[in-house]
Amino acid sequence: MIRRLISQHKDLYQSIKNLLGFYPTNIRLYLLAFRHRSVATEIKEGVKDSNERLEFLGDAILGAVVAEYLFSRFPYKDEGFLTEMRSKMVSRSYLNKLAMKLGIDRLVQYNQNAKVYKSIYGDTLEALIGAIYLDKGFNFTKKLILNRIVKYYVDVEELEQKEINFKSKLINWAQKNKHSIFFDATEETAADKQKYYRVIVLINDEPKGEAIGLSKKSAEQSAAENACASIFSEED
Repeated sequence: MIRRLISQHKDLYQSIKNLLGFYPTNIRLYLLAFRHRSVATEIKEGVKDSNERLEFLGDAILGAVVAEYLFSRFPYKDEGFLTEMRSKMVSRSYLNKLAMKLGIDRLVQYNQNAKVYKSIYGDTLEALIGAIYLDKGFNFTKKLILNRIVKYYVDVEELEQKEINFKSKLINWAQKNKHSIFFDATEETAADKQKYYRVIVLINDEPKGEAIGLSKKSAEQSAAENACASIFSEED
């Protein structure tokens, strides 16, 4: 059975070895980790064999590892700083960039004609971490995150300077300059029944930024980031 699985999925075995430096034990976990819901089949009413459950698990594992890493790296920083740094390191946009640096975007299986989110690769990275945890255990996963990902792909000093709360930044700017600001959020449903939020930032009733996300909060932050890019580039 194992030999047959290796033969059937030898390309994936080798891809994981090239990306992360190890061969999988349970390849089924990794096949699931790279399967987006747009190509998944329904195994029970409302439940698909997609990577979403692994994403949930990987998100928790990654958050714990990053929290401990920051706690050790910054022994004299307060809880507020550590919380903000963790948010930066595990944000959807940042994980998406990390996933593309690792080459995960080349392995994700999804329907290119379906509506997918910009965070699809970051979501898959979290699902992959969940798969590695189930396959190899926590200590192995922790070492891989720190020594294979954080060490080579995360610039902590750069992240310290990165602005992440674009919504607050935009609101403060609007209040200071006496502009009206409104976040117009609507809940919509994609073809695969996945619910998402579309948010448009209106400055003096004029649209300045738009984004979609699986939560209203994430969509508002992304829309605010797009609005900031538009507004402050105009001011320059």
